[in-house]
Amino acid sequence: MKLFRRRPVLPARSRPPLAAEERILAWSAVGDTAGTEHVVVATNHGLWLPSAVERLGWHEIHKAAWSGRELRITPAEVLAERDGYTVLADGPEASFLLLEPGELPDQVRTRVTRSVAYTTYHPLPGGAVRVVGRRVGGRDGLSWAVRYDSGTPAESPEIVEATGELVGAARSAADPTD
Repeated sequence: MKLFRRRPVLPARSRPPLAAEERILAWSAVGDTAGTEHVVVATNHGLWLPSAVERLGWHEIHKAAWSGRELRITPAEVLAERDGYTVLADGPEASFLLLEPGELPDQVRTRVTRSVAYTTYHPLPGGAVRVVGRRVGGRDGLSWAVRYDSGTPAESPEIVEATGELVGAARSAADPTD
């Protein structure tokens, strides 16, 4: 009788180049018509996608969706760096058919959700913005970013000023020393 079922070990040839303190939490082979072996690997620092040379940090994932067979990841794309925050947009979505998902979808959902420490949504003239404070592994404090709704005039001086004020208010609200 087997009391503990262990997940098969990730083959060495599929292992991503982990950092010294990085550890694998879950992984799954990905369905591929070319017949080559590809994997998605979740670590305590982020998600390694097939053929990636760098990991996608949990704080860099805007959306993650699991259909029961397919994992869809939408990364954040940096549009601009402003004083104290970054302006982000959705990057191109990537989809992966997971052959044996195991704990991978759960780890992705948990880690992406856990990285969000603060989020608010604000209407602006001509659109709206979401202000987000996220935890970044290995770094103290929060990383601040905004994501404008489509059509929002994000470069107009009054929107930039209003956004700066909203991020400042969010920082103050999230700072436990205030």
